[in-house]
Amino acid sequence: MGLDTDTVRRRLRDGMAAGVLSFPLTSFHDDGTLDPDGFRAHVAAQLATAPGAVFPACGTGEFFSLDEDEYRQIVTITVREAAGRVPVVAGTGYGWAQATRFARIAEEAGADALLVLPHYLVAAPQDGLVAQLEQLAARTPLPLVAYQRGQVAYTPDSLRRVARIPNVIGLKDGHSDLDRLQRLTLAAPEGFLFFNGAATAEIQARAYATVGVPAYSSAVHAFAPEIAGAFFTALRAGENKTVERLLREFYVPLVELRDRVPGYAVSLVKAAARLRGRPVGPVRAPLTDPSPADLADLRALLTTGLDLVGATL
Repeated sequence: MGLDTDTVRRRLRDGMAAGVLSFPLTSFHDDGTLDPDGFRAHVAAQLATAPGAVFPACGTGEFFSLDEDEYRQIVTITVREAAGRVPVVAGTGYGWAQATRFARIAEEAGADALLVLPHYLVAAPQDGLVAQLEQLAARTPLPLVAYQRGQVAYTPDSLRRVARIPNVIGLKDGHSDLDRLQRLTLAAPEGFLFFNGAATAEIQARAYATVGVPAYSSAVHAFAPEIAGAFFTALRAGENKTVERLLREFYVPLVELRDRVPGYAVSLVKAAARLRGRPVGPVRAPLTDPSPADLADLRALLTTGLDLVGATL
């Protein structure tokens, strides 16, 4: 078992203020089998950039495509590579029964906390959303961060109930509804953690910060920590000209490219990592790798972004 709940909360809060949150990619061979050595090299490179925390086997890490043995390997490798330097928050999800199975594996592997991804398929009432977390929390000692996205969206009243669950320490938001999010932050108790989990979160980082949610996850960090780090530093320093140039010349075009094909939010990230020689391999079905034309556009955009921060492809 990893750190106690209060320590995890504190270390995550401190990490969120100090650096980008890393969501590493899961490495596969060309035949689709897991590549543990490739993942070990990738996560070690991510950790070398001093992220605020590392979140293996989450959405960017294709949690939905992993079996339990693969998940165990991914979390175990991450914990060993992190070696206590930063918190390790593993993904879990589906219904609470399956989420519990993954939670037990994460606990055995030494993870410090869990990011609870949206449950599978069905729409549910608020009572059910709260019960989902209650059922999981009753079956794992690990601290939990709820993730509202897709069919999961909490009301302020539900969030108050969620925050009373002893080992639920925070909420990651992927809806980008700032009116709702402001109401949630006001409803939460002091010390409850909030994360900006929007796709390509840098695009909305300034807006999220205005409602009290400055911390964000960065998919760009998985392939260009130089760009992600430069943006984070400029944002925190109030260097608006740098922020806006990166947004205008890199992040907005990246979102436009991402929106061409469903699933590109992960596929493009992996493709960009491969362009930089990272051993991450292809995506697994139902995702597909970018077309040759989109890959060429990605290469040009990546070159532009790296030039902006003085790095090279």
